[in-house]
Amino acid sequence: MPTETKSKDTKKEESHPMFEMSRKILLAAIGAAALAQDEIKDYVQKLVDRGEIAEKDGKKLMKEVMEKRRKRMGPFYEMRSKHIQEALDRMNIPSKKDVEALNAKITELTRKIEELKKDKPDAGAH
Repeated sequence: MPTETKSKDTKKEESHPMFEMSRKILLAAIGAAALAQDEIKDYVQKLVDRGEIAEKDGKKLMKEVMEKRRKRMGPFYEMRSKHIQEALDRMNIPSKKDVEALNAKITELTRKIEELKKDKPDAGAH
């Protein structure tokens, strides 16, 4: 059976190459962003360790750099999100909002069914 599971997983990956490519790009971007942030922290920490700046100033500098980076990257993140959503739409993959809406409908229908069961007299009790 492990062969069956593996072939199903492989088939899923093959059936959505755009999804897999997008996934790899996103993971690379996340890794690059994390690496850049770590390098910034390391650089500021080296300045503090060498006594070139005070620790308080190092924290302030780090905060300023991260804020500027966040402002500069904002449009990129928005564009990336838009492109990801468009790709998911093309692949006909429901969004979290779609799934939540369906769950709410299912919950409401289940509640109505339960009400109908309570209101309906037992057919076998004649």
